This record gives sequence, structure tokens and C-alpha cells, in this order.
Amino acid sequence: MKPNEKSGISFFEKHLTEWVVLCMIAGVLIGKYLPGIPDFLGRFEYAKVSIPIAVLIWLMIYPMMMKVDFTSIKNVRKEPAGLYVTWVVNWLIKPFTMFGIAVLFFFVIFKALIPPALARDYLAGAVLLGAAPCTAMVFVWSHLTRGNPAYTVVQVATNDLIILVAFTPIVVLLLGVGGVSIPWDTLLVSVVLFVVIPLAGGILTRSAVIKRKGADYFHQSFIPKFNHSTIVGLLLTLVLIFSFQGEIILGNPLHILLIAVPLIIQTFLIFFVAYWAGKKLRLCHDVAAPAGLIGASNFFELAVAVAITLFGASSPVVLVTIVGVLVEVPVMLALVRFANRTKHWFPARRNG
Repeated sequence: MKPNEKSGISFFEKHLTEWVVLCMIAGVLIGKYLPGIPDFLGRFEYAKVSIPIAVLIWLMIYPMMMKVDFTSIKNVRKEPAGLYVTWVVNWLIKPFTMFGIAVLFFFVIFKALIPPALARDYLAGAVLLGAAPCTAMVFVWSHLTRGNPAYTVVQVATNDLIILVAFTPIVVLLLGVGGVSIPWDTLLVSVVLFVVIPLAGGILTRSAVIKRKGADYFHQSFIPKFNHSTIVGLLLTLVLIFSFQGEIILGNPLHILLIAVPLIIQTFLIFFVAYWAGKKLRLCHDVAAPAGLIGASNFFELAVAVAITLFGASSPVVLVTIVGVLVEVPVMLALVRFANRTKHWFPARRNG
């Protein structure tokens, strides 16, 4: 198992950026020249959540969910500092740094290039991204950094609970408007689809296989069958997402670049804040790396859905959330590489 797993992972880590770029380009071209495909797939949604994307996300995170042992979830309380880092960075730091960086770039640095009214729309989109920490994709980043699957589940699950009560007040505060509402059905459906269902399915599968054929078979023969499904799911998800947004991306090349700059800076900043905190607290790498990556990435499904609900599908606010998807994957892959190269900064995980 180990040699195959190692060689498979190393191959994807070596070439994943190139595959990601190709899939993003393929998605944009499909949206431009074969619009019937995304139009057809776009019909399958519930509460503004794409069912095809949900299925592909299951393909991404299901193998990691199967690795979750409920006995190890109980042990999370013995190492609570990783949760504290996740909560503080995501809810007391990230939304406010996103607001500050967006204001600096959209209203000051890019003032000559972006009209004030458009800058306000771009700021709103950035706030929506900053107030929505990642739910689904972080399982992929955790997988690529050999994150602790049980701990990652708890980090994500507690974030989802906080989103339920903190997202709207933070957005209202930072946008300075009253009456902001979010599509609660979108939020709840997303949490159920991207966390609850794959986690429950993974745990049931693990239990059934171990009960029938034993733990050795599960770890040495069953799990390796899914070694590449996470990456395949990621690549297919990117093709689908960018096929939906191809026209918007091709129609706004300059402003996509202007929007991308503060979003990229924010991503790096938040990752290093959380990662540095994990280092100072002497967290193990398999907890510190996912903590940094959860804050750095965004719950773009929620941000896009809320932007469309509040401002309309053609609004510049929606464009910002789409650019968030555009820049996130390449930047997160760079951060994954950095985290893997700096594993020696953190204490080794002690068994038992």
C-alpha cells in the first residue's frame, strides 16, 4: 500500500497545478462554445445548490470521510488549541482583514481604474467571501497535506455551526446596510450535502467493511482503491464550475485581474496568520496545516449563492465571488506545497 500511495500522491502533487489550469481553461471553453452542457446541468439544483457539483464534491471528500474513526474524534478535546486557532482566525480576523484589504485596493490603489459605485459592489463581493470560511474543498487541501481527517471534520463542522449565527451579522456590519438576508435553505442544504451526508456515508462504509473483512483489509486493500478519486473529483468539479461561469470570466479580463489581487493577498495573509499561530502553539502539522487552509479558502458555493440572491446574477458582486473561485485553487495548491515543505517546523505526532 505505502509505495503505491506514495508514488500516486507524489505524481499528482508534481503535476496538479498544470491539471488544474487545464481544467479551468476547459471549463471556460465549454461554457463559451458548448453552452448547452452547462445549461442542461444547471437545471439540476436545489436551493441554488448544484446537484452535479455536490456529487463531484462527494467524490472528492468521501475517501477522506471513510478514514474518520469516531474514537479519534473523541480525542480532539485533548488538543483544543487547533479549534481555537480555526475559530479565532475565521471569525475574529478573516472577515475584517478582507474588508480592509478590499477597501485599500478598490477605493485607493485602483481608484483610477474602478469607479466608486463599482468599487462598492466589488467590496460587497469580497465581504461575502471573507465571511464564509471553507466547508468542502478544505477536505482536499487537508488530504494533500496529510491532515488529521477526524480533526479536520471537527474543525469544519464547528465552523458550519458558527456560520449559522455569525455570517449575517458580520455581513451586515461590514457592508453597513440593514435588512441583509441570506438564503437559509442554501446554507443548510450546503452543510448537509457537503459535510453531513459524506461523513455519514464514509463512517457507515468504514464500519461495514471492517465488520465484514477486518481492519487490515480496509486499510491495506479497500482505501487504496480510492487513492485518486479526490483529485479526479477536484478536476471535474473545476471543469463544471468554470463551464457555468465561462462567459462572465471572458467578458471581464481586466477587472478580473484587479479583483484577484486583493483576494490573493488575503488568502496568503490568513493562511500565514493561522499557520504561525499553530507553530507558536506547537500544534502537530496534521492539525496546524488544515487550520491554516480552512481560513485561507472560502465557502464559495455559499458566497456565490448569496450574491446572486441579494444582488442578481448579472451583478458585479457575483463577479467577485466567481473570481474567488478562479484564484483560490492555484493559490491553495501553492500553500499546500509550502505546508508540506515546512512540516519539520512542527512537533511529530505522538502515537497513543
